[in-house]
Amino acid sequence: MSNTLKERFFQFLFGLCALVSIIAVLSICVFLFANAIPTIKTIGISDYLFETYWNYEVEVFGILTMIVGSLCVTALAILFGVPLGVLSAIYLSQFCSMRLKRFLIPAVELLGAIPSVVYGFFGLVIIVPFLSTIFSGVSGKSLLAASIILAIMILPTIILVSKSAIDSVPRSYYEGALALGASSERSVIFAMLPAAKSGILASIILGVGRAIGEAMAVVMVAGNQTQIPTSLLDGVRTLTTGIVLEMGYSTGLHRDVLIANGVVLFVFILLINLSFNALKKSKH
Repeated sequence: MSNTLKERFFQFLFGLCALVSIIAVLSICVFLFANAIPTIKTIGISDYLFETYWNYEVEVFGILTMIVGSLCVTALAILFGVPLGVLSAIYLSQFCSMRLKRFLIPAVELLGAIPSVVYGFFGLVIIVPFLSTIFSGVSGKSLLAASIILAIMILPTIILVSKSAIDSVPRSYYEGALALGASSERSVIFAMLPAAKSGILASIILGVGRAIGEAMAVVMVAGNQTQIPTSLLDGVRTLTTGIVLEMGYSTGLHRDVLIANGVVLFVFILLINLSFNALKKSKH
């Protein structure tokens, strides 16, 4: 096979793969929105999005508590996970010895391969009793427990993607800062990190997507109470956990509403990604 034919074949193959991906995304969107829009019209968009009461037995479907729960859990997970993940990436990229790096990087990769249910068991056996002991009088299943678990779960994504972004920065940035009299730490933080901000922001976007879309681990430690939390120790229910808990026995309008919840989650993730991308462009 000549080089020209090989190039055309692989161009066709790559284009076909891209086309399949686009078709898959469009098919999911069509399925979700085709089911969700009539359902939301039936309930009423204001009652659906801004009502705080949820009871499928009397067909009252207000998801405001789940929206707030999802946003609070995700925000806290990002607050806990992003600084730790980025600092870990800086250490692995610039300050870690090669001998230690051979053990730490596979460990981080393994952390990303652990199933969600195992994280849930870890939270149920370790974190929940710990919080219950520290804060006497509470069950431990709470917004705080779910946020800690999610922060641990998003660490591998943030660490590995941020490390790759920092590694890709030319060494001349670091050496130039050193030549101007900056310390090693200041050279990394003020010269290399700004150059790697696009990749670091991409890692945060991926982390947000993982956190807001997680269900199995959260359902085991969050308390699953349909209420707007007023404390870190209150139980919450997220959109994903609501779908997981009730989809197995749902029928009719109840099932359609759960699909609509998936659409709301999809829109949230889309808006978050667009916001981060707009932020990234504004900083260039």
